Amino acid sequence: MKRVLPLLLLSAFAAGSAGLSHAADLLGVYRDALGYDAQIAAARAALNAGREKMPQGRAGLLPAVSMSANTLWNDYDTFTRATPPSEVARKFNTSGWSLNLSQPLFRWQNWASYKQSELAVVQAEAQYGLARQDLIVRVAQAYFDVLLAKESLATAQSQKTAIAEQLASAKRNFEVGTATITDTHEAQARYDLTTAQEIAADNDLLVKQQVLRTIIGKEPEVLKNLKGGLQISRPQPDDIAKWVESAEQSNLTVQLSQAGLEIANREIEKQRAGHYPTLDLVAGKGLSSQTSGTFGSSIIPGSDTHTTTVGLQLAIPIFSGGATSSRDREAVALREKAQADLENARRSAALSARQAYLGVTSGLAQVKALEQAVVSSQSALDSNKLGYEVGVRINIDVLNAQQQLYSTRRDLVKGRLDTLAAQLKLKAAAGLLGDEDVAAVNSLLE
Repeated sequence: MKRVLPLLLLSAFAAGSAGLSHAADLLGVYRDALGYDAQIAAARAALNAGREKMPQGRAGLLPAVSMSANTLWNDYDTFTRATPPSEVARKFNTSGWSLNLSQPLFRWQNWASYKQSELAVVQAEAQYGLARQDLIVRVAQAYFDVLLAKESLATAQSQKTAIAEQLASAKRNFEVGTATITDTHEAQARYDLTTAQEIAADNDLLVKQQVLRTIIGKEPEVLKNLKGGLQISRPQPDDIAKWVESAEQSNLTVQLSQAGLEIANREIEKQRAGHYPTLDLVAGKGLSSQTSGTFGSSIIPGSDTHTTTVGLQLAIPIFSGGATSSRDREAVALREKAQADLENARRSAALSARQAYLGVTSGLAQVKALEQAVVSSQSALDSNKLGYEVGVRINIDVLNAQQQLYSTRRDLVKGRLDTLAAQLKLKAAAGLLGDEDVAAVNSLLE
């Protein structure tokens, strides 16, 4: 046994180390989500589609070249109503091709469309950035939810074990006559309640793990917990007004709305350009051939005609039934809508920044209070246990002290996780959330 025991301990330590080394962290889970999550995949495809708006808008400024060809068999029968009537048949083949070029010289609506395409790409980039930020928040929240569910389950199990010991003690004391049956019944009731809480906590953990699974595409591994005695720093800058100002300017939803307003302004230019003349450079080259054929009793020889044209083509719109003026008024109304959307986006971003900042600061204060509460609850439990042993406290006092300690520990974990989540939401509201923030939170894990 003296030889076997060290080997067993070494094997157990190696197994534990291997399990720890294979534990997943937040950064690894985030990378898995980038490759699997359906929402980010859709956003990536939308980004690629949005980037194609640029070459489409540029096409309206570049020359257009087209080519056509044809071949026709012609069979004419001509009847002359005369005295006497006559009939002449003509049969021949015609073929040809043409190459045409058109280069816009002045088409203001095309220029406005090109500027709109640049802004559409900006919108696509902002939309994808929003999706990346949303993914970070969703992954972190799902990760934290699993950690909290595990903590809740561990709390229920630890509390159940402690209550089982108290129940056994109450039964022993009742048997020797130093306690009443009431102590046993109270401990039994609390034990049964904790058993139900353990079942609920286990089910909640399974649910939270499945939520994480839908994001990363696989069963979540053992997740790394927060470091013991973790100290969370205050937001920098530690000024709510600066965070609100940053949100009103840099929030990605605000940037999205700003691009939408610029697109609406360009749309007004585009529709008003419908009243302007257009000027194009046009050029063409072609060939028309006709084979020899019969015309009655005569034979007509074939011919080839080559054509080359170069010139300017001017078009002046005069009246289109009022459609152009109507589209102009529609564009003006849509610009007013875009302005209101931008203002709403700024107000919403400012509100989100305020809420997240207060969530961080209140969370930090709550964590500090709960850290002290854990120490106090532990002291209260120790005092109640000692008082129960000497007969100045009853069993229910010990049970309540135990429940308070375990609940406070769980609340402390929840407070830390909620504070970290609020920090990420604060960065997102200010338009500053990125992969480096995931790495920063990841460094706080064991």
